[in-house]
Amino acid sequence: MIEYKWHDIYKAALLETDWSNMEERIKAAEGALHARKHEFSVDHGGTPEENQAIADALRGLNVLRKEVNARQSKRAG
Repeated sequence: MIEYKWHDIYKAALLETDWSNMEERIKAAEGALHARKHEFSVDHGGTPEENQAIADALRGLNVLRKEVNARQSKRAG
């Protein structure tokens, strides 16, 4: 498996077990992913594989964020 620069930050968000830290981890991962996408726009770079991995990671973070929001709603209600 290829390791991308942003992968460790993304993995930290996925593996976070403290729900109070989850939103911060998600934002950090999203920031790293969007920064990498910006690099692509500047240097016309990125392999198709990395572009797909970024798209998949962003979808995964969206799912994780929905879980965080559902958990927070449940605790508030």
